Amino acid sequence: MTTRSILLFLLAAVAEIGGAWAVWQGVREGRGWVWIAIGIVSLAAYGFVATLQPDAEFGRVLAAYGGVFVAGSLAWGMVLDGYRPDRFDVLGALLCLAGVAVIMYAPRGA
Repeated sequence: MTTRSILLFLLAAVAEIGGAWAVWQGVREGRGWVWIAIGIVSLAAYGFVATLQPDAEFGRVLAAYGGVFVAGSLAWGMVLDGYRPDRFDVLGALLCLAGVAVIMYAPRGA
């Protein structure tokens, strides 16, 4: 169950960050409406992927995803835009991922 959840978070990150990046490319980098349309479709796909999480609590899933989004956005920027995070970016991302682990995977009483 945890492995499935982590894979879904990664898929959601690709869909949302990729979608936002495509819109950015279409608008800010002047690549046009095709990029914007790809971004919109990808962002919509993210919304559906999030519903596949095993945990049924919307607030918990979206709060945890926020941490995945922070770390994923830095990684995306490194790979596709040549961004080089500093030590505080890395520390912040690690803290966010620790928060994800606590929010999603801490043992809870029945």
